[in-house]
Amino acid sequence: MIRALYSAASGMQAQEMNVDNIANNLANANTVGYKYRRAQFQDLMYQSVLQPGSASSQQTVTPAGLQLGLGARPTSNEIIFTEGAFSETDNPLDVVIQGNGFFQIQQPNGQLAYTRAGQFQLDMNGNIVNSSGYPLQPQITIPADAQQVTIAQDGTVSYTLPNQTAVQQAGQIQLANFQNPAGLNSLGGGLYEPTDASGTATVGVPGGPDGMGSLLQGYVEQSNVSIVNEFINLIQAQRGYEANSKVVTAADNMYQQVNNLAK
Repeated sequence: MIRALYSAASGMQAQEMNVDNIANNLANANTVGYKYRRAQFQDLMYQSVLQPGSASSQQTVTPAGLQLGLGARPTSNEIIFTEGAFSETDNPLDVVIQGNGFFQIQQPNGQLAYTRAGQFQLDMNGNIVNSSGYPLQPQITIPADAQQVTIAQDGTVSYTLPNQTAVQQAGQIQLANFQNPAGLNSLGGGLYEPTDASGTATVGVPGGPDGMGSLLQGYVEQSNVSIVNEFINLIQAQRGYEANSKVVTAADNMYQQVNNLAK
């Protein structure tokens, strides 16, 4: 019964973290570029009362042992980088990636971060920046009097000037990708940084031979959270927590009956 108490307690703690993960997914259901996290669990070590395959006689072995598990624990909440729905906007600087890849953003500390959120604007100097004011890399500057800003599928940014018909090029957006995007470290604000698990960034041209996705101007990528699925996961987590709490209650009642034997 001691094992039952601790196993049930570990199950309750695991479901608490599962609910925390679901809550974060639901909170970001409308966050542009957000990728939901899927909680994963594994069983703990086992105590072998009877080892499987141990000898039951000189010629035979036990076909199945007697092993009692000690509960469960959360191991990770993997980022699922499936593509979210595209929403049309009125901002010509909003861009989505159709396929693989991340935009490169320079942080205030000089380090590069990566994002799928393509909500871009211009700062006071005409540089393309994200919603936090961090510049897109490589840096692209658009003049104040620029008209008809166009972002092509290959990332080429062009514009026209007043009283001119010739198209001017401001630069080209480049994308980065990773061998294991699920291993990226979340920084908040829709930004990620590479780790040893993700590998180093591979940089390429949108729609190029490196497998980068193409760009689509005037759209943003919505969160890939499915509210229906998250509510189903929430119900399962709640029922799992409730079931483990009932095990605690049952084990406590058994202890109470044993204590009453001495009366």
